[in-house]
Parts: sequence; structure tokens; C-alpha cells
Amino acid sequence: MRADLPTPLAARERPTARGATAVAHPNIALIKYWGKRDEHLVLPRVDSLSMTLDVFPTTTSVRLAPEAGQDVVTLDGRAADGEALRRVVDFLDLVRARAGTTHRAVVDSENTVPTGAGLASSASGFAALAVAAAAAYGLGLDATALSRLARRGSGSASRSVFGGFALWHAGPPDPATAEEADRGSYAEPVPTGDLDPALVVAVVDAGPKPVSSRTAMRRTVDTSPLYEPWASSSKADLAEMRTALLAGDIEAVGQIAERNALGMHATMLAARPAVRYLAPATLTVLDSVLELRRDGVPAYATMDAGPNVKVLCRRADAARVAEAVQAAVPAGSVHIAGPGPGARLSGEGGR
Repeated sequence: MRADLPTPLAARERPTARGATAVAHPNIALIKYWGKRDEHLVLPRVDSLSMTLDVFPTTTSVRLAPEAGQDVVTLDGRAADGEALRRVVDFLDLVRARAGTTHRAVVDSENTVPTGAGLASSASGFAALAVAAAAAYGLGLDATALSRLARRGSGSASRSVFGGFALWHAGPPDPATAEEADRGSYAEPVPTGDLDPALVVAVVDAGPKPVSSRTAMRRTVDTSPLYEPWASSSKADLAEMRTALLAGDIEAVGQIAERNALGMHATMLAARPAVRYLAPATLTVLDSVLELRRDGVPAYATMDAGPNVKVLCRRADAARVAEAVQAAVPAGSVHIAGPGPGARLSGEGGR
């Protein structure tokens, strides 16, 4: 199984006359990113590794509006405001500075994943925005540069630029300049052996998180006595994960992913005050995963900043895993995902 670059990005992004449309998919980290060492440049404290999914795409169009006095941003059919609008406008300002223009833009983005529920909507959202905006403003960026750019909107978006499995490098620990720091933090595809994985996504609560990831990260890094030990162990987890992926060993991949995720949530529970995303339904799903393993099905859980659970398994076992998880949480929704494609321009690119 290979994690090739999507064809539209393999050479260079192609500018359009007036605008562009891009599609990107969320990714789920198997080795987690949690905590930033630089919030302005969005530089993580540890490397992370993820699988891009073939479900829940985000489609984003960016059209230049030279005569407009401000950006117009629509998210899921509604005018964006507040923090959501600020993040998009700040990102477009970054693109405009690189393009040497002040032209405003009209942005229309459609998510098929619940926003703010720990299902990586920001990863697909900013990866799609990075590809569309770079093309609309004529930046001509290759995939690595697009990954760096997407990172500035949302760290995990750097990984959604690529399909399959991707590794996001935290970058040099003591860069001499901001430029060196920025250039050193990007994602790239990760090679794998004979692996045919699936992620069964159990949505137990699609509502917004009570504590944003950004707030939770700050609190965990600043106050949790478990954070530094977890960050240190995560480096060893990453090395073992890369070996397991190359070997095509789904059981080892799952074991490493599960312990890494549970460790991350432990750091949050030890924060002061605690950050608890795990809901009763979350624990019910985790129990069902343990029961599957007792029955001989290699299934392993991972969770991001939210109550929803993703279960890694062989594709051949995905239907059985999904059935068990759905039975555990009848009120939730369950989706089966495989490795998905990288971010790419769509159709005629909005021309």
C-alpha cells in the first residue's frame, strides 16, 4: 500500500483566473499531536502520524473579489462570524501577504463532518482552504509548501494535504530563526507494508466540545504533571508505529495507537482543572472494543479531543466491528472509513 501524492499536487498547484475549488478529507492521528510550542506558527511539541479518511470531505471555494472591502465567508450555508470568521480571514491575510496582493475573497465551505466535535473538521477545512486559496491567488505551491501553509490554519490540516498515512514533523527544537522553524514543520507521506486498514467511526455526540482543543492544549501543557512523560513516550511510540506500518502489522499498529490516545486523555484528566472529553457512551464503546478483542477480533480504539471513538481494524473485520459498536451505542451513528485521498483541486477549479 502506498501513500502517493494526489496527482493535482504532484507537480505544482495550478492558478485559476478568478478562483478555485478544492476538496480535502479529515485525518485521524494514530500518534497524537497535543500541545504547541509556538501558537503563532502552529508548531507542535511532538511529531504525529495519521491516516487520512475516505469519508466526511470538505469542499471549499475561494473566489477573488478585488472590489470588495472585506472577505465574505460562508460555512455550511451560513455567514461565518466570531472566531470562525477571524481564523479564515487571518489565513487569507497570510496567503495575500505571500501573493503580494490585498484583494479580498469570497469563501464558501461545506463540511460533511460535524464541526467542533473532535472529528477533525478543522483538518479537512483548512487543508481545502489552503489548496483553493493558494490556487486562487496564484501561489504555485508544491505539496510540501501547501502542508506548511495548511498548518498555519490548523496543525492537523498539514497532514490532510496527503492521502493515506502521513507524518507531521514538529521541526527543529531550537531553530535559529522563525523562517527555519516554519520550514522545518510539515507533513509527508509515510510508506506502509501490506496493510488493509479501516477505521470505524463511532459518533456518540456530534455537538460542539465543551472546551476547545486550543484551550485544552494550553491547560494540559501548563498544568498536567503527566504531560511531559506522555510527550517523551510519544517519541518512542512514533518509532514503533513506523516499524509496525512498514511490516503491515495491524495488531501492533492498533496497540500503539490505543495506548498513545489513552495516554493523551490521561494527561488531560490530570490537568488542573481537569479536561474530560470522555462521556459515558465513550466508555461503553471502549468496552465493546475490549470485548471484540476477547472474541479474537483485532480492534483498537483511538480518540481525539472529543467523546467520539475511532476503532482501527482490518477492512475484512470492519462490518463486524461496526455492528458491535452500533449495538453498544444504539443512539449513535457509526461509519466505516478506509484510507482516503489527499487534498486536491476539484473540477474546473471554480473558473
